[in-house]
Amino acid sequence: MSLDPLTLFGLAAVTVMLVTYAQEDRHLLYVLGFAVACLAGSAYGFLQGAWPLGLVEAIWSILAFRRWRARISS
Repeated sequence: MSLDPLTLFGLAAVTVMLVTYAQEDRHLLYVLGFAVACLAGSAYGFLQGAWPLGLVEAIWSILAFRRWRARISS
């Protein structure tokens, strides 16, 4: 079984999303990391041709960036 670069990119994005989401309560940077990982997941979805996935991940990214910004302000 071999994985092409796009699949590896998607796997990395989802793995980082999982790890950072699980750690969000520990530090503010995990929220930012989750937002960036969602953005990468969105890029993967669009590059793969699964535009619904790309769209949903883009929305998750926006929400996570807003959550990160709100935590900075408080």
